[in-house]
Amino acid sequence: MAEQVRVRFAPSPTGKVHIGNIRAAIFNWLYARHVGGEFLLRVEDTDLERSTPEAIQTLIECMKWLGLDWDGEVFYQTSQREHHLEVAQMLLDKGYAYKENKGGQGECVIFRMPTEGVIEFDDLVKGHMKKMAKDTQDFVIVRSDGSPVFHLANVLDDITQGVTHIIRGDDHVENTFKHIMLFKAIGAPVPKYAHLPMIVNNAGKPYSKRDGSAFVGEFRELGYLADTLFNYLALLGWAPGDDREVMTREEMVEAFAFEKCKASPARFDMKKLTWMNGEYIARQPAADYAAEFDKRLAAAGLPIEPLGGNKTELLAQIQGRTKTYADLPGPFACFFTEAFAFEEKAVNSRLHTDGMPELLEQLADRFQNAPVFEVAALEADIKALGEERGDKGMGPLVHPIRVAVSGGMTGIGLFEMLVFLGRERTVARLRTAAQRLREGTL
Repeated sequence: MAEQVRVRFAPSPTGKVHIGNIRAAIFNWLYARHVGGEFLLRVEDTDLERSTPEAIQTLIECMKWLGLDWDGEVFYQTSQREHHLEVAQMLLDKGYAYKENKGGQGECVIFRMPTEGVIEFDDLVKGHMKKMAKDTQDFVIVRSDGSPVFHLANVLDDITQGVTHIIRGDDHVENTFKHIMLFKAIGAPVPKYAHLPMIVNNAGKPYSKRDGSAFVGEFRELGYLADTLFNYLALLGWAPGDDREVMTREEMVEAFAFEKCKASPARFDMKKLTWMNGEYIARQPAADYAAEFDKRLAAAGLPIEPLGGNKTELLAQIQGRTKTYADLPGPFACFFTEAFAFEEKAVNSRLHTDGMPELLEQLADRFQNAPVFEVAALEADIKALGEERGDKGMGPLVHPIRVAVSGGMTGIGLFEMLVFLGRERTVARLRTAAQRLREGTL
């Protein structure tokens, strides 16, 4: 009968959940679901000052938001303290450990590492790993205050939970050599190990909050979807073996295999994450997008209904251009209020040029007198005006128009924007921008 695979995610809650930690949870979850095994959640809460109820709740909320459902009840490490100490005493009795006064702080229990031979294991990601026993050092398993150290508690909890595969970051490789000897001393089977590559920044250094957002909650606040973050983090150290990048949970579960994991560091690319988020938003049901859009409008103090045109048509165009929900309403506020903000950089680069007030007035007159106010006709008219002026392309005209009527450089297609706003509003905004430029208030 095949072994029942059991993996675990064993964080030490501190109030924020780092993407490196949750990436390990994602890999554990994918493997468990791929092989029909169990994914366990163990809270290593022995640091009572940091592992507060609030910190644990934040962890649970992050797990639920990302859809990382676990099997069985949450396992709390503090519940095993007596067992940890009993095994420490057993190791003392059998000569695998000894007591020693460390730094004048009292007696600690020290685990005795071998001094001869080789400690080795086959890593499911990194391949064969070995270390000469003489290059290892004895280590503390119980502090002088009687509290079990991570090494002992971690190994014993894995034994108690029947963990068969330990999937974690490769910053734990050195710990693994110690833990293997603990498993053997206790008389328990050694699990299989898979050490995941570190997540690094552009300089190849471990990714941290100094490089940008590094915690799950921050990405949620910035408007990234849970499915996006899950998908992107799954690809940091693993690939399905083809060109797929945007994948469903089911597709990732089906394709996941350690043979497709990479041992080299995985670079965190914020631009790629943002691109992927835009792909996920574009694929959302229109009703879900509309509900989130309305929520963001309300938070910004804007009316729910746009100034002109059909809202359903407008959102259909905006949805495909939204990269994160934090962008909303942002460049699209101009459709809901006349009090939209002007981006300083856009104004300086596109409107602060000689003759701009006169150009905006000329454009206003042209739009006012246009026979029809439709996308194709407006585009043809602006193209003709550009040729009359000797411009190379429509850029010298379309960029000032966009900034004058919307306040920025991004958004839906310019001519679609003008038609949606309508002739009267477009003309009025061009004339207002021209007047403000003359007055020096823009």
